[in-house]
Amino acid sequence: MKIELQVIGSSLRSIAEEMGAVLIRSAFSANIKERRDCSTALFDERGRMIAQAEHIPVHLGALPDAIAAVRAHDPAPEDVFILNDPYAGGTHLPDITLVSRTAVGFAATRAHHADVGAAEPGSLPAGSRRLDEEGVVIPPTRLDEATLEELTARMRNPGERRGDLRAQLGANRLASRRLEELCARRGRELVVAAMDELHDYAERRVRAAIAALPDGRFEASDVLETEEGDLEVRAAVTIDGDELEIDFAGTAPQHEGNLNCPLAVTRSASYFVIRCLTDPDAPASGGAFAPVTVRAPEDSLVNARPPAAVAAGNVETSSRIADVVFLALGGAIDVPAQGQGTMNNVTLGSDGFTYYETIGGGQGACPDADGPSAVHVAMSNTLSTPTEALELAYPIRVERNALRLGSGGAGTHRGGDGVVRELRVLEPCRLSIVSERRRHAPQGRNGGAPGAPGRNLLNGQALPAKVTRALEPGDVVRIETPGGGGYGSPGLPAS
Repeated sequence: MKIELQVIGSSLRSIAEEMGAVLIRSAFSANIKERRDCSTALFDERGRMIAQAEHIPVHLGALPDAIAAVRAHDPAPEDVFILNDPYAGGTHLPDITLVSRTAVGFAATRAHHADVGAAEPGSLPAGSRRLDEEGVVIPPTRLDEATLEELTARMRNPGERRGDLRAQLGANRLASRRLEELCARRGRELVVAAMDELHDYAERRVRAAIAALPDGRFEASDVLETEEGDLEVRAAVTIDGDELEIDFAGTAPQHEGNLNCPLAVTRSASYFVIRCLTDPDAPASGGAFAPVTVRAPEDSLVNARPPAAVAAGNVETSSRIADVVFLALGGAIDVPAQGQGTMNNVTLGSDGFTYYETIGGGQGACPDADGPSAVHVAMSNTLSTPTEALELAYPIRVERNALRLGSGGAGTHRGGDGVVRELRVLEPCRLSIVSERRRHAPQGRNGGAPGAPGRNLLNGQALPAKVTRALEPGDVVRIETPGGGGYGSPGLPAS
């Protein structure tokens, strides 16, 4: 039975991975086919995550809320639901989710679309204050051809949007076929039993890892940057036997801008940290999250209520939540120094094109190794758009893409270096930047030096961390991403 369980578990994981491959290879936009800003997963009839592809952490940890939102509508076997409403199973509006029934539960795809119809091209405006300013809001809705046409008509580049959504549909349909084939080979009852055991096995492993940690309460805080000042994020982690609670009491109230995030995103960032620090090799199923309880005060930055804007919450606040939970658990065990702590979101677009990217930076050093350079840190796991693909598809020229040498913090082990990325626009368009760690550098650990904070520039002139501007042909946007913090006092030998 153990061998058969491993075979079925591997089959389920391979289905999730194949879903991702179909979505990426069929997509139209560079954001999905090149950067791979998408995620796929399988769920059982109870809505528990059973298998996932190794895609985007902030997507995957929040997907169970999307399944719960769809299950509340009693979907029929042939139904496909579409949603992006952050207050009804979504994260932020560009992340559109499709959920369909399978022979043993549900399949889900989530992809970041290059535009969903906001006032600003790219649908990640720096200054939004209400959700409806960020694009088309889609509550859980049965998807048919008429609905698809009606929704994409409200977005820029509707042909590209239709292509990306149909790529998601193809991935969902593949999951249904593959699960029917698996049930035909192994028997539906055995597949369902294996799904139960995979969920329970992951829970047992993570509980055992939590039980090995010292009991106690460990607190930490950090800040997000706004023009008006800093917003505090606080977390208290309580370890009690084989259970762990994360409480965000004391975090700043809901923000008038768009750094808010729904509770699903807060849970997702918290789960990511626990998975990293307990048993990262445990099966990537919802069972790994079962021993973890996340509490957050309502109407706060990390548990917002409608109609609060959330565009930056999913990308920037989720990154800071991960930082704070890592920092709190540093009171119990060794943790790395802080990484860049931002996704460095850049959108460029007009009525004719929309382009979105996140930019890697420095990861914090570990107790036994330097931090890697030029990587997407924590809640992001995307690739960089190849220069050739970007310049072929958009009126943009890549002037420079290089390591920001020396930006990693010094230490017994150095933090990773950030990136210098320069983009020249070739026609009039709009620019939005949503970034963090421009005032507050990523901190080192155990005597390690901080990494360099990031910088944003337009034609050599400094820009704020969060900004929207009109650009003219020839304008050059330069992003210097933060370096990671160092670990251990500089000059001391590595242990």
